[in-house]
Order: sequence, then structure tokens, then C-alpha cells
Amino acid sequence: MIAGAIAVAAAGAAGLLTYGAVEPTNGLFGPVLARGPRTRAAYLTFDDGPNPDATPRVLEILADKRVPAAFFLVGNHVRRFPDTARAVAEAGHLIGNHTQSHVKLHLLGPARLAREIGGAHETIVGETGVVPRVFRAPHGYRNPFVFGAIRPYGYRMMGWTFGVWDTARPGAQEIRRRIRRKLRPGSVLLLHDGDGYDPLGDRRQTAEALPGIIDDVRANGYEFRSLQELLRP
Repeated sequence: MIAGAIAVAAAGAAGLLTYGAVEPTNGLFGPVLARGPRTRAAYLTFDDGPNPDATPRVLEILADKRVPAAFFLVGNHVRRFPDTARAVAEAGHLIGNHTQSHVKLHLLGPARLAREIGGAHETIVGETGVVPRVFRAPHGYRNPFVFGAIRPYGYRMMGWTFGVWDTARPGAQEIRRRIRRKLRPGSVLLLHDGDGYDPLGDRRQTAEALPGIIDDVRANGYEFRSLQELLRP
């Protein structure tokens, strides 16, 4: 009887730790900012760049439509495409740390986490002159050590309200439809202008979908706001 109770408790604890590690918006290991106030505002974010093809196109669309966004950059991609990273910074968009090599963090210890987060921080600052204020874990995977690794940089941990699996390249119209269907007040939208594992990965569908996404969100009475406003004390 006691052994059975212990087994049930252990299974419950393991399940809770798994949930904390892989569910991207949970706060089990520390606070995660995944949504804005429940107003008719939306916050546009892009992961896994910079990408020499998609990122400039995304920046062009955002400038044309006067939409702010946040870009969570992979350090190795910044090092490979510094001019593109600088273009993001020069456009005035919020820049975040997305690790040096886009490795999944939930199985890493403190030393490797420090190298991934610190390396990306140094690379981004060195190439763009911008000090990141936010961090987003690849795939949202975390463990209790991640918060300790970001603390020296004063980062806020960012999640997202929903993603639309644009990385699977389902077609620009389908990406647009998924955003339209899931949109809710205060949503932090997750899209990708790069591929975390392939610096030349194809993200043309996301760029192609973006003008329609912006038009749809606005047609539903929403405005795009800067993620920076959620960082104010």
C-alpha cells in the first residue's frame, strides 16, 4: 500500500516536471510572459532568425505597414548574417536572445546553459550594439536552471499565446487562416523568420503570409502593439 502510494506520488512529480519542462507558457520554474492585457491588441514576434532571405522581406512589410515586432535571434545566425541582424536593430524592433545554437534547454545543466545564453548575448550585443531585454527558450523547453542562467542579464522570460506551425510550411494562406482563427485579445503571436537548425532554411511562406495576417488582425478591430510595453514595471 505504501509502495503504491509512493509510486503514484513519484509518477505525479515526474508528470509535473515534464509539464514544467515542455509546456511553453507554464510558470512552474518561474514567471513567463505569454500574453498581454485582454484588450484588442496583438503582439507580433518572430523566432529563429536572422535569415538572409525571409528577414529582410519581413522587415520591409513591417515598415510598410508600420507594425512593431520582436525578433528572437539565434547567436550563430547573427554571427553568420550580421548585416541582417543589424537591419533588425536599425528598424527599431525589440531584439531577444534565443540561445547561441537553438538547442533544447530542458536537459541541459547550468554550465551549458550559461554558454548558450551568454554566448548569444555577447554575439547579439557585439554585432548589433543592442542589449537584449528578453529571452525565449527554443520550443519553450526549460528546466529550473534556465531562470538562473538568464538572471545575470535581467531578461524577462517570454512565451507566446499561440503559434501556427508556420515552420511546417503549410502554405501562406493556411498560415494566415490559422492566425485569424486563433486570434484573441492580448495575443502574443509566434511566427518564424528563420530556421533554428538551418541558417538558410526556407521561411518564404511566412513572409508571404505576413501582409494578409496584418490586414486580417486589423480588420478584426485589433492594433499591433510593441512587446516592449509589456516590459514596463
